[in-house]
Amino acid sequence: MSPHEIRDAAGFIASMQRLKERSGLTYRELEERAARNGDVLARSTLADVLRRTGLPRPEVLAAFVRACGDGDRVDAWLDARDRLAAVHTTAAPVSPRDFETVAQPQTGAATIARPHRTRTRTAAATALTLPLLALAAWGLLPGDSDEPETPTSPDLSSHAPADGWVTIRPARTPDLCLTDGRDREGAYDSAVAVQLPCAQAPVPRTYLEPMGAGLYRIQWHHPRMGKGCLTVMGEDQIKGMLEPRRNCAQGTAFRLEPIARAFRLRPTTSSGCIGIVDNDTTAGAEAIEERCTGAADQRFLVRAG
Repeated sequence: MSPHEIRDAAGFIASMQRLKERSGLTYRELEERAARNGDVLARSTLADVLRRTGLPRPEVLAAFVRACGDGDRVDAWLDARDRLAAVHTTAAPVSPRDFETVAQPQTGAATIARPHRTRTRTAAATALTLPLLALAAWGLLPGDSDEPETPTSPDLSSHAPADGWVTIRPARTPDLCLTDGRDREGAYDSAVAVQLPCAQAPVPRTYLEPMGAGLYRIQWHHPRMGKGCLTVMGEDQIKGMLEPRRNCAQGTAFRLEPIARAFRLRPTTSSGCIGIVDNDTTAGAEAIEERCTGAADQRFLVRAG
């Protein structure tokens, strides 16, 4: 669930619990990862947060989200928390160090302090000091990385896709996932999006980033290559295929249109749809932009995990 969809404090804590479960990390591991990020997140504090109904303090929330590997959405989590703090009343917190009581807005009430958000950029900049290993394949600089998560149950929706960590699968071959591969003719040195058995493709992990107005960016997170956003290639590469680019600001935005309990991936740069080359169902077939036909190869499942 997107933080923007959370409606009350109980739902907020439940979403935090799900985020921890998807991270696959223990309280101790989250504390250690937060320390590596330059944050302070005592495991006793986090345990209290996740078993109570009070909203966490902003700095605790930001440290937790980054430690879980969801650092790209820290601002979204903080905005959701502030929205709930402004309109809801929750039970008094156990410890004033870790929680704050949420009161109804009052005239002249003090503004809740929010953590300085440049820390996310600092953590990302620190990650750029990793060794430059085998980057020609992606054309990326190293970035934030996480250990693989354990996939959760499928989260299909006929109205909106699950955002966050997902798998994207051709609807007619749901055991295959869009992931890192090479074009089969060997005409391009960089990675492109292909369909491979999901069990054989634990990396890169796919993150569906909501951009607002029903648009999304498709991020790949690789433990060595860092983060890249899928971009529809132009005439200078293999026109229409998808490759990860490290400059996500220039990555392709996609509109995910629901169709028969699946989705069509529609680049905003054209009137086309993403399908599979030659309508192929075999492993290794490349994803490509093509004319929208409604064919089965242009339908994809977006599953949380």
